[in-house]
Amino acid sequence: MAAFPQVKIPATYIRGGTSKGVFFRLSDLPERCQVPGEARDKLLLRVIGSPDPYGKHTDGMGGATSSTSKTVILSKSTKPGYDVDYLFGQVAIDKAFVDWSGNCGNLSAAVGPFAISNGLVDADRIPQNGIATVRIWQANIGKTIISHVPITDGAVQETGDFELDGVTFPAAEVQLEFLDPAADEDGAGGAMFPTGNLVDDLEVPGVGTLKVTMINAGIPTIFVNADAIGYTGTELQDAINGDAKALAMFETIRAYGAVRMGLIRNVDDAAKRQHTPKVAFVGKPAAYAASSGKAIAADDIDLLVRALSMGKLHHAMMGTAAVAIGTAAAIPGTLVNLAAGGEPRAAVRFGHPSGTLRVGAEAKQVNGEWTVTKAIMSRSARVLMEGWVRVPGDAF
Repeated sequence: MAAFPQVKIPATYIRGGTSKGVFFRLSDLPERCQVPGEARDKLLLRVIGSPDPYGKHTDGMGGATSSTSKTVILSKSTKPGYDVDYLFGQVAIDKAFVDWSGNCGNLSAAVGPFAISNGLVDADRIPQNGIATVRIWQANIGKTIISHVPITDGAVQETGDFELDGVTFPAAEVQLEFLDPAADEDGAGGAMFPTGNLVDDLEVPGVGTLKVTMINAGIPTIFVNADAIGYTGTELQDAINGDAKALAMFETIRAYGAVRMGLIRNVDDAAKRQHTPKVAFVGKPAAYAASSGKAIAADDIDLLVRALSMGKLHHAMMGTAAVAIGTAAAIPGTLVNLAAGGEPRAAVRFGHPSGTLRVGAEAKQVNGEWTVTKAIMSRSARVLMEGWVRVPGDAF
């Protein structure tokens, strides 16, 4: 067998929110990987270590979970009014597949800091001390994100006292604004509610007819009541991820919901679109112990939410799904809003497996249709390692 030397590619390994990913500047990628296509996908698969039938990512940078098998490609924006173009690739663990159909809200927190540190933001827009505002074009879904990045002595501040449930150590707070987060034409025609209804009856073979709220905001998401599928909303990962029957049920719900949302033509296509839509189940506030052992009281939260990503229950909450939660909570009559008490609200604090999270949304009704101008939440980000990743030269 011929020996191929390894290729060195500049990269940064960053935690953003409750996720981790490998970040690249577009210009640092091998030339044939600077454009979308098979070569780029093969490169990112090899970087992460997929497909891995062992489900461990031992021979790559991935962490063998949906939260840690992520890649980001950034470039100085060519769009007027923006600083950086942000492209997100969700790498499948056991399949040779990179899903480009959606954004990662958690890693969005790391985009601004990376862009500043890597010269993608004009120096005159960065204060010596204070907050730098980074204007991000999210290329996957064609949306605007505004990142507010703390700066100390002219450099990105990463350490601080902001605590985020699901992240072990405190760090500096990065506030994110997701402007006009309802999905574009790739997300069912741009309608926030693709069926025109706040609640639909969804027929799911083998499960029954479920009341669901299907929304395009942040990321296409299907919400179902926890008690309708035999849960309370206080479940942790082990209660779901070790149950093959439960995972199959959620995937069936996801597939049939995706068809109703107009994201795919038939249920078989769901396997080719793993990142979106998400499925989440909601419940009224109740006390539970988070995965860290932290006690969450019913009075600490407005509702319970559990969400699945890439076929598994998420250990905390996807940032884009948090946008969907905040938006749906702001609109009276959705299942999310009803679980939170049924009143209009500008912000909601929900309980997830790792603790709690607060997200706000500005929603209004115009000519009988609901629109959302922006959703706001805080995250943090920290560089874990920087240098080069190495991949075999024949991998892509």
